[in-house]
Amino acid sequence: MFENLKKEALDYHEFPTPGKIATQVTKPCSSQTELSLAYTPGVAEPVRAIAVEPDAAYRFTSKGNLVAVITDGSAVLGLGNVGALAGKPVMEGKGVLFKRFANIDVFDIEVDAREPEAFIDTVTRIAPTFGGINLEDIAAPSCFEIERILSERLDIPVFHDDQHGTAIIICAGLLNALELKGKRLEEARMVCLGAGAAGIASMRLLRALGAKPDNILMVDRKGIVRADRGDLNIYKREFAVETNRTSLSDAMRDADVFIGVSGPDLVTADMLASMAAQPIVFALSNPDPEISPALAHQVRDDLIMATGRSDYPNQVNNVLGFPFIFRGALDVRARAINQAMQVAAVEGLRALTRQPVLPEILQAYQLEHLEFGPDYIIPKPFDPRLMDFVPPAVAQAAIDSGVARSGYPGHYKAAPHL
Repeated sequence: MFENLKKEALDYHEFPTPGKIATQVTKPCSSQTELSLAYTPGVAEPVRAIAVEPDAAYRFTSKGNLVAVITDGSAVLGLGNVGALAGKPVMEGKGVLFKRFANIDVFDIEVDAREPEAFIDTVTRIAPTFGGINLEDIAAPSCFEIERILSERLDIPVFHDDQHGTAIIICAGLLNALELKGKRLEEARMVCLGAGAAGIASMRLLRALGAKPDNILMVDRKGIVRADRGDLNIYKREFAVETNRTSLSDAMRDADVFIGVSGPDLVTADMLASMAAQPIVFALSNPDPEISPALAHQVRDDLIMATGRSDYPNQVNNVLGFPFIFRGALDVRARAINQAMQVAAVEGLRALTRQPVLPEILQAYQLEHLEFGPDYIIPKPFDPRLMDFVPPAVAQAAIDSGVARSGYPGHYKAAPHL
C-alpha cells in the first residue's frame, strides 16, 4: 500500500509536467498592436501611474490577486528541517489550493536563510510584488518573531497559516462542539498538548473568544507549562499557570476539552477515561492522531472527536480557512489579517455548518445523510458555499476594523451570521 502511494505521489508530481503550478498570460499578445501594449511603449503608461500613486498597482498589475507562499523549510509537514528546496512541493501544493478554492494566484518562494533576520529581510524586499504573504512551515519559536516583524514592516496581510489557519479551524469546530455538549467556552477546562505554532496560536484565539486563561493547561515535552518552570520561552510563558499538576495525565483529569497538535499515540485510554463527562477530543497529529478514533470511541461513548484525517468525521483541515481568508482580505485590499478578521472567519465557518448539507457533498463523501451534530461540527472542504460565508465575513471585519483600503465588493452577499 505504502509503495503504491509513494509511486503514485512521485508520478503525480513528475508527469506530464514536473511540478504542480505554472504561470498564465491573461491578456492577448498575438499582434503588433497588442505587443506594443503589453510591453514597450504602452507599458510605460501604468509605470507612470504607479510611480505617482502606488495603489494604482492594484488596477494595472496582478498584485491584488497574488499571494506569496514562503518558507525557509525549517518545519515541513512532519518531516522537520528538510531545507528550503525540499519544501518546494508543499509550497506548490499550497498554490494549487489557493487557486482551486479561491481563484488566488500564487508564487511559491523558498528562502535559503539560516537566521530569522535574513529571512525577514528577504521577504521585506520582495513584498511589493504581492497583495499578501502566506508564511508556511517555519519552525517555532522563530515563526512568531518573523510574523510579528513582517506584519509591522509591511502594509499587506502577513499570515502564518500553521499558526492562525489551524487556530481558526480548531476554534470553529470547538465552539460548535461545546454548544452540542451544552458547555460554555468561558467555563470549559482545556488541555493543549503541543506548545508550538499551532498550539500557541489556537490558545490565543480561544482566549480572545472568551476562554479563561486559568482554565487552559498547555503541555509540552517536559510536562505542564507551569509558572515555576525556568526553561520557558516568552511564548510559552504567556500560558504558564500556577498548579500542582505536572504531567499530561494530571492535566487530562476532569478536563472538558483536549486539543492535540503534537505527535501520535501520546494519549492513553486511562487519560481519556479520566476526562469530564461529555468530553471533546481534537487529536490532530497527522497522519497518526494522539489517540486513535477507534480506541477513543471504545473508551468513551459520550465524546465528540475531531482529527486531521479525511477518513474520519470532523477533519480539521486548513484548506477550510486560508484560501477564503485571503480572498476576503484581498478583495478589500486589506493591510493586515487581524484578530477581528480571524474571529469573523471562525463565525463564518460555524454558520455554514448549520446549513443543510448539499447533495453533491453527500455524494462526494459517500454519505446518505449529514447534519450539524457530533459527526459534523466543521464544514467539508469541497462545500462551494465556503466562498459565500467566509470571505464576506472577513472582508467586512477588515472594513469595520479599519485595515481595508477599498469598500465592500459588489459581488458579495451580506456576510452571514449565526
